[in-house]
Amino acid sequence: MTYIGAEEIISPLGQNIQENFLAVCENRSGISLVPKVGFNNEDLHLAKMTSLTAEKKFEFLLVDMLENISVQIDPSVISSTKTLIILSSTKGDLDRDISNPFDPAVGALVKHFNLKNQPIIVSNACISGVLAINAANNFIKAGFYDHIIVIGCDVISDFVLYGFQSLFAVSALPCLPFDKNRSGITLGEGCSAVVVSNTKEIFKNLPLELLSGTSANDANHISGPSRTGEGLYRTIQKTIRQNNISADEIDFISAHGTATIFNDEMEATAFDRLNMANIPLNSMKGYFGHTLGAAGVMETAISMRMMRNNLLIKSLGYSEAGTSKSLNIATENRPSELNTILKTASGFGGCNASLLLRKL
Repeated sequence: MTYIGAEEIISPLGQNIQENFLAVCENRSGISLVPKVGFNNEDLHLAKMTSLTAEKKFEFLLVDMLENISVQIDPSVISSTKTLIILSSTKGDLDRDISNPFDPAVGALVKHFNLKNQPIIVSNACISGVLAINAANNFIKAGFYDHIIVIGCDVISDFVLYGFQSLFAVSALPCLPFDKNRSGITLGEGCSAVVVSNTKEIFKNLPLELLSGTSANDANHISGPSRTGEGLYRTIQKTIRQNNISADEIDFISAHGTATIFNDEMEATAFDRLNMANIPLNSMKGYFGHTLGAAGVMETAISMRMMRNNLLIKSLGYSEAGTSKSLNIATENRPSELNTILKTASGFGGCNASLLLRKL
């Protein structure tokens, strides 16, 4: 069995998982109007950590995150020869060094914590976080490592922001996932982590079970998702089949939900094809924005807290159905027995990934 726990988040909503989960429970958003950040000095809505203005903010987030994690597990785990860190990020610290956006921060992390193994970078568009957790599970099951700390981190850079603006994908208002009036993404930044292990005893709080996850690529388009949801359909189908469970056993879906016209429609189509349209579902993008490589880890961490508290969190920004296939989107917080959840992610290039969490 593979265990997952010690979930943590640093975002505009708080400096730890407790602060972030409280904000989400109160349906507070980290999105705000930031002046003169666009390509033509437009004011844009972003989930930006305005207190982080230092040149090395990507590095500082990684160090702070590992410090947060260290108090939730046996402290000897971090510097063990049987421990690996997987960093999930799409662009790293581009503002610091556009030609080498990862090495300086990773090197500082290795030195600061006396890490015995060189961290691995997973950078595969917006499925990076879910893919990194799945990779951690695979490494554990193969016996290469006993413990893996998955850290997802991305910060907003001009390169990323201007790139999404060039695609006309940035919403003028805070994003509205799955809503009829949605018009694009809201970018966010933050850092999140989970610990994956073959040993339950390293966790100070009871972990959850991490079931095998999968990925699939439909290669539909460099930026446009499949109109039939083929890649998402395939990865979810593979994940539930290899774990020998049925859709009826899934209590909740943490969807990708970017609030772009085509992504949300694609997800609705895939869930409908899988006969999962009736399962309660939300998107966390209305709270944290789209944090790119950190999104899959951050949304998994929030889902874990939802399971621990048996609380279904509403999908912020949703009021009127905006997809051709009906979805059971959470419109309010409500107590709910959450024993098994499905986390999905989709990204540019037709990539898709999924994983399952279960209570022990």
